[in-house]
Amino acid sequence: MSSFSSRIKEELARLPSQKECCHVAELAALVRHDADVGLEGGVVRVERLTITTESPVLARRIFGVAKPIVSWPTTVAVRRKMRLKKNNAYVLGLTCSGEELIRLGLVEKNGARVPGIAPRLVKKRCDRKAYLRGAFLASGSMSNPENSYHLEITCKEAELAADLAALLNGFALKAGVSARKHMHVVYLKDSDKLSEFLALIGAHEGVLQFENIRVMKDVRNTVNRQVNCDSANLTKTVNAALRQQEKIRLIEGMVGFQALPEHLRAVAQLRLQYPEATLKELGEHVSPPIGKSGVSHRLKSVEEFADRVVREKGGGK
Repeated sequence: MSSFSSRIKEELARLPSQKECCHVAELAALVRHDADVGLEGGVVRVERLTITTESPVLARRIFGVAKPIVSWPTTVAVRRKMRLKKNNAYVLGLTCSGEELIRLGLVEKNGARVPGIAPRLVKKRCDRKAYLRGAFLASGSMSNPENSYHLEITCKEAELAADLAALLNGFALKAGVSARKHMHVVYLKDSDKLSEFLALIGAHEGVLQFENIRVMKDVRNTVNRQVNCDSANLTKTVNAALRQQEKIRLIEGMVGFQALPEHLRAVAQLRLQYPEATLKELGEHVSPPIGKSGVSHRLKSVEEFADRVVREKGGGK
């Protein structure tokens, strides 16, 4: 997970308490996207849900959201990882009754599993926003906008991914779905929609950070494009000046300047005298002064004159 993604999740985990319906929707998403499920004592009478996270802030969030919803005690254990970064892992155990499983949209009243998002969880706008927040907290990630614009939420089931994408697109966020190994990924790539999503789920500080980075990137890209354009124009101007000088010297060596008409001779001599001057600067030295287009036209005529001289003298192409 990128540091930017971590900051977004920490901000979301610290959001103040909401209405109970929003807590139910958020907890339902956290469970569906991040819980390992184990049956105890029958089909839907009791079920053990285990959520593991490395973030103590997120662990506290899950505990706080679950406490008023789940009647059975919620347990929290801390495990020390022995590989890689050796971070602490916070394991939350939720034991739910059959009624609570139904309320969380995990099962129907007849005990059948709900494959996607239970419609009753997301009837209201505030509940839809809460569900999206929980889904992102559980299995979402966002790339650092300095590098690219990409947000994704992984789902274990195709039906869940389809419902989640539909939920996002209900807010006109242009979500897409792709398969990745045994998972299904719901993603956003449009920078405007990423900003809208962060605002939607309550990450307002994240929106400010995102927009600041985006503005800086746009300014940097604009400057780079301008520099590249200026560099290309300068290269083109220098190459044209070198070509003009070469052909003017060819005329001088083969037939002499006197062979040129007077108005072309003046511009040709000025080009040799001021090899690095722009067309505008050359025009200012002409008597009377002429504009850039006039200088360009005369220099083009000088080049054509040089080409005729070469052909007539048999000196080359």
